[in-house]
Amino acid sequence: QVQLVESGGGLVQPGGSLRLSCEASRNIFSEYVMGWYRQAPGKQRDMVARIARAGTTKYTDSVKGRFTITRDDAKNTVYLKMNSLTPEDTAVYYCTAGTWMTPEYWGQGTQVTVSS
Repeated sequence: QVQLVESGGGLVQPGGSLRLSCEASRNIFSEYVMGWYRQAPGKQRDMVARIARAGTTKYTDSVKGRFTITRDDAKNTVYLKMNSLTPEDTAVYYCTAGTWMTPEYWGQGTQVTVSS
């Protein structure tokens, strides 16, 4: 079993930045692909970014060049640095662990609101 706990969400103005963190209950980065998904009100949950065991990353087109996924193996923590935020980035952000295509474990989510 894996527990994932997100933190770092909040209210930010357009153009601002946030860094989300996701701490895993144990060292899982050698076993799982880590990812971030988001769900905006009234919309489906979509993949934002993921990082493979070897470090390969993938981003959805709308965040390329603005968001960066990284991980700290010593801290069992994966991060999502978000820059140049827009109101369209407003959503609940979820940390995941699983295969490249399929998350198996989900965190509880953290709210990100971009508004002036």
